[in-house]
Amino acid sequence: MKYLNELGARSKTAATVLNTLGVTRKNEGLKAAAEALLANEAKLLTANEQDIAKAVENGMAESLIDRLRLNHDRIKGMAKGLLDLVDLNDPVGEVISMNTRPNGLVIGQKRVPIGVIGIIYESRPNVTADAFGLCFKTGNAVILRGGSDALHSNTAIVAVIRKALKQVGLTEDALQLIEDTSRETAKEMMQLNQYIDLLIPRGGAGLIRTVIENSTIPVIETGTGNCHVYVDEAADFEMALNIIDNAKTQRLGVCNACESLVVHSKIAEEFLPLIYERLTEKQIIFRADERALAICDKMEPAKEEDYGKEYLDRFISLKIVDTIEEAIAHINYYNTKHSESIITKDYDHAMKFLNEIDAAAVYVNASTRFTDGGEFGFGAEIGISTQKLHARGPMGLTALTSTKYIIFGNGQIR
Repeated sequence: MKYLNELGARSKTAATVLNTLGVTRKNEGLKAAAEALLANEAKLLTANEQDIAKAVENGMAESLIDRLRLNHDRIKGMAKGLLDLVDLNDPVGEVISMNTRPNGLVIGQKRVPIGVIGIIYESRPNVTADAFGLCFKTGNAVILRGGSDALHSNTAIVAVIRKALKQVGLTEDALQLIEDTSRETAKEMMQLNQYIDLLIPRGGAGLIRTVIENSTIPVIETGTGNCHVYVDEAADFEMALNIIDNAKTQRLGVCNACESLVVHSKIAEEFLPLIYERLTEKQIIFRADERALAICDKMEPAKEEDYGKEYLDRFISLKIVDTIEEAIAHINYYNTKHSESIITKDYDHAMKFLNEIDAAAVYVNASTRFTDGGEFGFGAEIGISTQKLHARGPMGLTALTSTKYIIFGNGQIR
């Protein structure tokens, strides 16, 4: 606990410094960090190779190794994410409202940093750079705790960024990494409310549940993604095939991948053989209900648990429904409130789906893979919030600020 208290105290001190930084200095830090990532590519790849070798040795699934892997393009992407933040407006200091009361008091509300943000995450080393960038741009210090499977990669990335900050005269304690990846230390971090103002878990359902159950720090729940695509009776088949293919197969191990397919019974007999052929070409395995099996008997039978599962693998569940109401009810029951899509040419069905689906992102005729801070124009993202308080959906810069009231008077007393 002494180790964490020292990190927390240093982060708290750094946060008071970051709170006073103007946008020019913050952008200097982001540019320096981006340049350092590119200049140290060989060092980062060497560290990542150690993590990959260990993952292979431990029999990690192919889709999860893909999440863990760094390469030239992904390091370029990390650097670009930081540079994209440079071009975005700094929300800190924005005055949201300003009103004059009858007694002459002028009461305004402005955006301010949250303070110290803690992030517990799994596998993906790019989160290390993204989390730093978003927190730094919004004047927040950040304490990271990654998984043991990415320890070498995360340690290397943090060392490179901290050195870059120091070289341009900025506090390196804006970014700190907990290098002890034991569960005990993770739980101790969840109790560090005297230093950490907000805790964000990024990872699987088990991690998120553990944080919610054990944290004494306010938590923003980021999402596991049991994302659905509903193929309506009025769907364009070619569009549906392309969207489902993209949503499921572009990257298997991501939270916005399509894990569940819902198809209207009126088109099922014609559409199912088409989507089966399209996805099985890419080694996707269907787990389907009895009605679907009667049409396409090469699919595997689905169990109840399949309809609510985030596979992050080469599986997809399939449910046949008779009405859009049944589709919406099925999705709302089994989804994780992440991202859902309808494929339809029927305007009324599209609007009904948009209005009645309970999720952070709801699409009409588009892939769920777009639920991403970069795709939404936020630069990087700190995570996809599936809760309903403070922030929901991809969390960009604004989601990492709080507000305070500012009041101007000229001698008023109550």
